[in-house]
Amino acid sequence: MVEKNRSRKMRFLFLLRLTAALSLFACAPTQSENAKFEALANNYIERLLAVYPEWATNLGDHRYDDRLNDYSTAGIETRLNLHRAYLDSLGSINVARLSQVNRIDHEIMKHNVQRMIFELDTLRGYEWNPRVYNAGGAIYDLIARDFAPLKDRLLHVKGRLQEIPDRIVFAKMNLKNPPRVHTETAILQNKGTITLIREELKTFLDQVPELKSDVEPVQKRAVEALESYGLWLEEELLLRSDGDFRLGDDKYRKKLRYALASSLSKEEILQRAQAELKTTQELIYETALPLFRKFYPGQKDPVKLADRKHVVKSVLDKLADDRPDNETIVSFARIYLKECTDFVRAHDLVTIPTEPIELIVMPEYQRGVAVAHCDAPGPFEEDAKTFYSISPTPDDWSKERVTSFFREYNKYMLRNLSVHEGMPGHYLQIMHSNKFRAPTMIRAIFNSGTFIEGWAVYSEQLMVEKGFGGPEVKMQQLKMLLRVIINAILDQKIHTAGMTEREAIALMMNEGFQEEGEAAGKWRRAVLTSAQLSTYFVGISEVNDIREAYEAKFGTGNLKAMHDRVLSFGSPPPKFIKELVGI
Repeated sequence: MVEKNRSRKMRFLFLLRLTAALSLFACAPTQSENAKFEALANNYIERLLAVYPEWATNLGDHRYDDRLNDYSTAGIETRLNLHRAYLDSLGSINVARLSQVNRIDHEIMKHNVQRMIFELDTLRGYEWNPRVYNAGGAIYDLIARDFAPLKDRLLHVKGRLQEIPDRIVFAKMNLKNPPRVHTETAILQNKGTITLIREELKTFLDQVPELKSDVEPVQKRAVEALESYGLWLEEELLLRSDGDFRLGDDKYRKKLRYALASSLSKEEILQRAQAELKTTQELIYETALPLFRKFYPGQKDPVKLADRKHVVKSVLDKLADDRPDNETIVSFARIYLKECTDFVRAHDLVTIPTEPIELIVMPEYQRGVAVAHCDAPGPFEEDAKTFYSISPTPDDWSKERVTSFFREYNKYMLRNLSVHEGMPGHYLQIMHSNKFRAPTMIRAIFNSGTFIEGWAVYSEQLMVEKGFGGPEVKMQQLKMLLRVIINAILDQKIHTAGMTEREAIALMMNEGFQEEGEAAGKWRRAVLTSAQLSTYFVGISEVNDIREAYEAKFGTGNLKAMHDRVLSFGSPPPKFIKELVGI
């Protein structure tokens, strides 16, 4: 099966390269506008993957597995010039003469080429974000999936290890005055990368002992370089890490537009979020009231029963008593993932993928940003495994903060999290997306975070709508929805309006009923990222718009047909799904 799938993938890549070669004739007068665009797009993808080898590996194209992204001045200029050249070429295409699928992909390609120019030329993260230089993912992607014989993958690992010392040289040359939080996170993740290369890689080398003499010297030099880099991060860069983590209004607006691919402005998002916050707070109170009467039968004071925050907080506190710990969280999540899958199948909500999914402890090099993560195979991989990973609490957390964390991620919230990351959330949606085929792979490599996150939040809503987990899980779903709404408020107020940590944590705890540990972690995530936290709220709003319009036109009788249809177009921005469905 593996050889068969590799053969299919290689045939596709051969066709991609052939199409790219034919782009030499893109200006021929007899060539149709569709053929011109397809040749241009496929040629761009071919060159794009060559200059982003780590991205290529993640997508499942393994021609460049022995290389790392080049962060030298010349390497950055090469990528910038590539994007500019193809942006100019896109302007020569007569969009009106394109088919619907190509017209949409033309717009997606143009949007993302402009985005990458903005990131390289304006944001310039390689000058202030040391996490850019973390090679952990580039190594992990080669050993986590069985896409080729282990010996071949380890030889590619060797190639990447050889480039780590040069990457560190470029990091030291490029990094100027990062925000302190970025350097602190890079220090944490660098330690995880060292553990990955020094210890976890050894397990794989033991399986191919004939490579040890070839790989181990390179492995040793890479670890020494990373250890030296870690000292530099702590003893030099951290001391001058006084940059402002706030993006500022102008850059934030532009980044938000590229992140969302939505017509909604910053102001419209804030207005909608503030209105939805009140609506959802009312809904969670209505859900909590019967549970409050059940959990606290002796409390019949009408004043307390009318106190919305008291009722909701009391119910959430009661549910938080039933919680996992660092030793049990993964095993419980595994049980709940099966529960979710069985529920989706029993209610026939959507076609269930057959590709495997495995629940794991989050690799150390990935920690410090999000609690959970869905690591799905790229569109060029066939029948590869999805990893649903959960991060344990950091070793340096106090006992009180650990308790706070697991009160937040209690067993009911863990069920909801498994819906979001697994079934029918990210895992299911991305497996459907990877099956989409078009004349170009533009839509496959340029996924819409707005649709991806919007679908995952929608999947939480869908499951409780159908009764999954009863009112206890619905409480967590609504609490998560409050978090999604507040995320959008935090995102822009932190990066454009000077919101302080104290103000942010007060908003999360008082209006979203979050535990202190969760609120502190979200503050860190919000300052480390910008625009991404808004994709959840805008995404769920637009996915709900799709469902409302679909049911208005086609009726409400067949949810599965609607979901399968919506998921059949890959992962484009939601506005294109509405057009493709015809609503």
